[in-house]
This record gives sequence, C-alpha cells and structure tokens, in this order.
Amino acid sequence: MDSVHYQIHSNCPDKPWIMLIHGLFGSLDNLSALRRQFTGTFQVLSVDLPDHGKSVFTESFGFVQYANHITELVNSLKIKQLSIVGHSLGGKVAMQIALNQHELISHLIVIDIAPVRYIARHNNVFQGLNNVVLSDITSRKEADIALSKYVIESSTRQFLLKSLYNDNGLWKWRFNFDLLEKDYVKLSSAINSAQPYMGPVLFIKGEKSDYLLPEHRAAVVQLFPNSRSRIV
Repeated sequence: MDSVHYQIHSNCPDKPWIMLIHGLFGSLDNLSALRRQFTGTFQVLSVDLPDHGKSVFTESFGFVQYANHITELVNSLKIKQLSIVGHSLGGKVAMQIALNQHELISHLIVIDIAPVRYIARHNNVFQGLNNVVLSDITSRKEADIALSKYVIESSTRQFLLKSLYNDNGLWKWRFNFDLLEKDYVKLSSAINSAQPYMGPVLFIKGEKSDYLLPEHRAAVVQLFPNSRSRIV
C-alpha cells in the first residue's frame, strides 16, 4: 500500500504534470474545483497529505518527512518533473519539496501561506474536535452540535465534518487528530533550507487573508528569490 493516497486525472499522457496538495485537516477532495481548472492542460496528481485522508498515519510531524513521503510517491510514478500547487499546510510542504528537490519542480504556486512561524490559530478547532466524543455520538448532526460549542463558523464545521466517517458503527476522523494536536507547534514552524529554490514561484493571497503579509516578504525572498505575489 502506498503511504500517500493519490488520484490521477488525465486525458493525455503527453501533457505536463501538476500536483495539488491540500491544507490542514483536509483531503485531496478539497481542491477538486481547482483540479477541474487544470485537467484540460495538465496531468493532475492530487494527494492526501500524510496523517490526512487515506494516507498513512505517522508518529511525528516534520516538513522534511512529509516532503519525503510525497517525493517517494512522485518517483514511484516515474514523474521526472512537475509543478506544484499547495494550499495552507500543503503550501509549506510544497515549499519544502521544492527546496529539497530543485530539479523535480518546474513551477511552485503557494496559496495563503508563507515559509514563516505562525502563532497558534486553531485552538478553537482543537477544542471543538476534543468536544466530539466519537464513542458517544450516533450521527453527524451530534458531532456538529458538539463542534459548535467552540467552532462558531458553520463553514468551518462543515469542512471538518467532511473528514468524519462511520467505520462499521464506529465514528472516526480521516485526519490523525492526536498527531496534529500533539505536533501543532511543529506544523506552525518556519521552513528552513541551506539553499534557496531558484525556480519560478507564485504566492497567492486571499484579499482578506492574514496568512501572507508584507512582513513575510524577507523570509519569502530569502528562500524563493524568483517569486512574485498576487492578491485574489
């Protein structure tokens, strides 16, 4: 079994490759709308990050470890070069892959994240998830009610509930909640590399997002000198 679960969407083996990597608590389905924008031009490789979706659950988080898992998948598929689009945590992992494997990555697109350390931003989510006692709930609605005590935004709750599933009468999360909670400080940390990635990089910032700010520019340029940014 592959350690990284993936899907390939292509109607022509001669097209270039592009890989899509989702964010924290998500899965490859989260970027399906974006995937549809690329399938006419690229062979699209969508992946579940380790500890997410149907990928392997690990014992310790690390950007390098995650990058290695995904690079091993790419190599096993005999892909010589590809572009990457990464969102949120997936953006940080994508940056680490590019920094580690310069020749493998032709273009890098990073959505709403910088290679910097962030303060804790998901405390309410962890509180909400801890409030969902999986052994006690009997429906998704009950899980939603438990989440709502700490997670006010309905859209965020619905996003999280996409990863809730019933396995022979037992409710489970598709993400490795225990690991993500334990190592949250690690996944909020900065990306490091002795050598910059010299290829083209596009950082995309949501108009109302505060994950990619002017004060992050120095860290971005240090690791990605040939980068540009765009607000959408």
